[in-house]
Amino acid sequence: MCAEPIGAGHGHVVNVDSRALLCTCRSCYLLFTVPGAAQGRYVAVPGRYLYAPRFVLSDAEWDELQIPVRMAFFFHNSALGRTVAFYPSPAGATESQLPLATWEKIMAANPEMAGAAPDVEALLVDRRPGGFVCHLVPIDACYELVGLVRTTWKGFDGGQEAWRAIDAFFDRLRARSREVGTGHG
Repeated sequence: MCAEPIGAGHGHVVNVDSRALLCTCRSCYLLFTVPGAAQGRYVAVPGRYLYAPRFVLSDAEWDELQIPVRMAFFFHNSALGRTVAFYPSPAGATESQLPLATWEKIMAANPEMAGAAPDVEALLVDRRPGGFVCHLVPIDACYELVGLVRTTWKGFDGGQEAWRAIDAFFDRLRARSREVGTGHG
């Protein structure tokens, strides 16, 4: 943004209009942590990580969401004024039409995960054997997962290398996350 060199541990800012994720120096990042900076056009991506190992979501509700894969991320897109769903695929982040009534029902059952900041935090849901887990993560973590899938996926089922990398990604998320309870209203 300002042409200052940035290191590997730099922050990110979301351009709310274009949905672009921008790398920033520390000063630019801090500038956009202030609500309403740049008339809200840019928002700094926070560093909050939460983990709900017993996310309340049934197989039927997952089917209603029409997500054809094991994981997806959900965030409020303020430009559209609604929650959107994406899932990682070998082609990149693939948008899925989200039935909002189903999503609202899921969020009502999981109030601990309802406070994601619009545009910059997402709920990353992973369908594991035995149930669903959910992480509230910075949006850049979701796109890191998308990049991981794109670069490691082989063939129809991804291959062992891809699944080892995906499982290691979720292990790293769990290690840096604060655990929260389950919903149940």
